[in-house]
Amino acid sequence: MARLRTAPPRYWLVGVAFLFFLGFPTVISSFQTSLWTQALVLAIAIMGLNILVGYNGQLSLGHGAFMALGAYTSAILAHHYKLDYLITIPIAALLTGLVGFLFGIPSLRLSALYLALATFALAVVTPSIIKRPAALTGGVQGILVLQPDPPQFAQDVFAFITGTRMTSDQWIYYLSLFCALLLFWLAWNLVRHRPGRAMRAIRDGEVAAAASGVNIAGYKTLAFAISAFYAGTAGSLFGLATGFISPDTFPVSLSIQLLVGAVVGGLASIPGPLLGAIFAYFLPIESNQWVPSQDWIPDQIRSTVKNAGPAVSYGAVLILIMMFAPNGIVGLVNSGYSALNRRLRGAGDRETGQMPPDPQTV
Repeated sequence: MARLRTAPPRYWLVGVAFLFFLGFPTVISSFQTSLWTQALVLAIAIMGLNILVGYNGQLSLGHGAFMALGAYTSAILAHHYKLDYLITIPIAALLTGLVGFLFGIPSLRLSALYLALATFALAVVTPSIIKRPAALTGGVQGILVLQPDPPQFAQDVFAFITGTRMTSDQWIYYLSLFCALLLFWLAWNLVRHRPGRAMRAIRDGEVAAAASGVNIAGYKTLAFAISAFYAGTAGSLFGLATGFISPDTFPVSLSIQLLVGAVVGGLASIPGPLLGAIFAYFLPIESNQWVPSQDWIPDQIRSTVKNAGPAVSYGAVLILIMMFAPNGIVGLVNSGYSALNRRLRGAGDRETGQMPPDPQTV
């Protein structure tokens, strides 16, 4: 009990968030559960991108292509080879991670700008490549992914706790939540140990990192492989959550959406990808519904948002984020918490007659 009372506030926030996501599907509709499942899937992909961009300093604009590879790997194995879809998820993740590792090798010779262009080109050509082997990928028609019924043990536990029957959407939600928790925990451990410190050293200065004995090439390709592994997992779960995949499911805008989520949530942070995914997924939906219904907004603005909602919404919010929260939502919360803590500590020192500590000597 003493350890619980002295636990840092962030641990309590993690516990509250876990309980919230655990019980949320029981109080919302099946359609809303499906939406939140896709938001969790985006959070997994953004977490992988955060490892590459936020912790290692390599800019990627093509993570939608890695999601497509993971989704099609699982769909092809399940549809053509009749494998259980749950078994295909780790296979798709490992295959995508291997492709990411191989892609990371030639990227060692590219500077940040040319690496961004190369990954952007990958995102552009991926939908066209998918259409070519039509017998395998279904071409423009795509592949229908059958959503499985919940296993018996999950139905029994869910019925015992809630007294209701678990639906397929709820089962896929909890599966995505489990994968998100596992991968976020792995990322948290990664950045706290030697690989994470080496990646941050490379991000802050390759020359200094190499002088300290850091294997630049090894950790850069490792970051690409881990990032692609996360994206492949997310793509596999995304196909399961939507029930259908096609080349149009993975446009260039998906890669931009992932990068926007990473930046808005906060680069080089663990909770940032979750907040960024919620923002990146639900902002276009809410803006397309809310703005056209407001009569006080000029007609030109309403029609623009209706016709190009995601682009307008992302642009406007990104401008505000860059102006008022350059470190993302997590950075803004941390800055506010630190300022409030300093103010409260200063007030406590004044009440006891002690001088507040000099920040230059702390």
